[in-house]
Amino acid sequence: MQIDILTLFPNMFHGIFNESILKKAQEHGSVQYNVINFREYSGNKHQMVDDYPYGGGAGMVLKPEPIFNAVEDLQQKSGVKPKVVLLCPQGECYTQQKAEQLAKEEHLLFICGHYEGYDERIREHLVTEEISIGDFVLTGGELAAMVVIDSVVRLLPGVLGNEDSHIKDSFSTGLLEHPHYTRPADFRGWKVPEVLLSGNHKKIEEWRKKESLKRTFERRPDLLETYPFTEAEKQWLNEIKKQ
Repeated sequence: MQIDILTLFPNMFHGIFNESILKKAQEHGSVQYNVINFREYSGNKHQMVDDYPYGGGAGMVLKPEPIFNAVEDLQQKSGVKPKVVLLCPQGECYTQQKAEQLAKEEHLLFICGHYEGYDERIREHLVTEEISIGDFVLTGGELAAMVVIDSVVRLLPGVLGNEDSHIKDSFSTGLLEHPHYTRPADFRGWKVPEVLLSGNHKKIEEWRKKESLKRTFERRPDLLETYPFTEAEKQWLNEIKKQ
């Protein structure tokens, strides 16, 4: 996968792309990052990328020319039309399902905005997706882009040590993930559930499914509104509600 990032603060990305899974993914050849300061595409000697909004108001608005010039240049160089993702509080709320969709793309291009907002023509005529990582406002789109990129890259083939690692992550199944335990089996009198020590894989799997359902019911009941229950899961949920 090719990932391009248009930003006014390219140095913000140096650290995350050189650590942990994101670094390993690039070394493995699963992804290539390209961070571009779109001031370089401003087309004016002062490298201005923003201007006052028509009609008045507070703040500055990102001009269309630098963004369009940068996207069109990158598309011409790669020969592939990228999925252009705008990080924006007004965008679709980001989910694990969206991460899984983006992980299937060959070329992603992220636009990180600053100031009051974007010229609306960027949204209307250039952008493929508008994504928000939550109902709050950041100083710019850089941190949001990092979150999205991390969640996508870890899903690419060969990136995680175990190909099944992400399959049962929270939200991937539609439910929150079950609890995890490791050694020691008894820590300060707090013991690991006996079923996990039994070696009975069928019972362990059933316990995990029940715990996943219980945790979702307790913490994110809204996820259950659209969850496709099996008959066994319906019965487990009824038992959980009675407890």
